[in-house]
Amino acid sequence: MAKNKFGKTVKVDSPYAIYKNEATNFEHRVLKTYQTKENESKNPYARWYVASRSPYTYGSWEYGDIYIKDVISYHELIAGTDEFRKDYDFIEKFKEFSKSRGRDWEFV
Repeated sequence: MAKNKFGKTVKVDSPYAIYKNEATNFEHRVLKTYQTKENESKNPYARWYVASRSPYTYGSWEYGDIYIKDVISYHELIAGTDEFRKDYDFIEKFKEFSKSRGRDWEFV
């Protein structure tokens, strides 16, 4: 069984990844994953522990779990550790490929 490389909770100022939606100004910082990437791929309800900020939090961080599909469907990966990007960057490449073909997509 593979070890979860992102299973240790980190601080909000040094997250594994930062996802942002520029249109809505929502930002999610990935602080912990509960499963390995392989197991997340099999689980439609897989979630991450994140710190989130939006216009509705008035600059404060709110902490909690969020479904991975909601993060990657509506937000862009703007920063991440090398290790995280190695495991998850394919999603951003797929989104770019789909857009270049005139398709909008949503991770289901």
